[in-house]
Amino acid sequence: MIIAKSKSDLEKMRAVGELIAGVREALREMVQPGISTLELDAAAEKMIRDAGAYPTFLGYHGFPFSICASVNEAVVHGFPSEYELKEGDIFSMDMGATLEGFVGDTATTVPLGEITDELKQLLKVTEESLHLGIAECWPGNRVGDIGWAVQTIAEKYGYGIVQGYTGHGIGRNMHEAPQIPNYGRRGTREKIRSGFVFAIEPMLNLGTPETRTLSDGWTVVTADGKPSAHFEHTVAITNEGPEILTLTKEQKRKLKETKGESASA
Repeated sequence: MIIAKSKSDLEKMRAVGELIAGVREALREMVQPGISTLELDAAAEKMIRDAGAYPTFLGYHGFPFSICASVNEAVVHGFPSEYELKEGDIFSMDMGATLEGFVGDTATTVPLGEITDELKQLLKVTEESLHLGIAECWPGNRVGDIGWAVQTIAEKYGYGIVQGYTGHGIGRNMHEAPQIPNYGRRGTREKIRSGFVFAIEPMLNLGTPETRTLSDGWTVVTADGKPSAHFEHTVAITNEGPEILTLTKEQKRKLKETKGESASA
């Protein structure tokens, strides 16, 4: 059953969404050649705890870190380590926080210095696929419409769509119904209603969609060793359309200005 959120619930989800968005953006500023992914994990945990929240990933089904740190061919669930990021890498970081009983979940892939045009396009298209998926999150649409939107652009560019890891409902628990694959058919699956909150998270591979899990039991990598990108937002469905909860105050302000300019154009 998909759990609809009350106005009070949504206010709390806005607060935790803004919090984890701030952590994401602070980490993005820290990402540079020479920093280890373990340092980024420690920084994330400190920021989350200092804000009075808890790093949701830490201990979740036994996961031993506060963020997932996935480099290059790592798709998702990567372990932070002593590995120092270097020029030309792409670094995916996935993170969550729990505040006042509700969870915010977000991910982004960051380029290290100058990357190849091929990787620039992968990141651009994966992020674009996220926003196309979010654009389907209107009351009356179907869950299958979200995956259809992601699949359509991914296939246009020939990217592998990761099959075994999906978006999901979110609220008091990080993973709630429904599962939201990054592929699907229009007009299928559950009807989307106001009050639902989803974590939309496309994961696109430069090559095959096939993946394998490393011996740590968590880190998922591409089967062909080619890079992968991952972007995610927590999104509330309202009668006025989708509302991205995992934006900072500044990002929300800029989005509001952009919408205002579009309306007056």
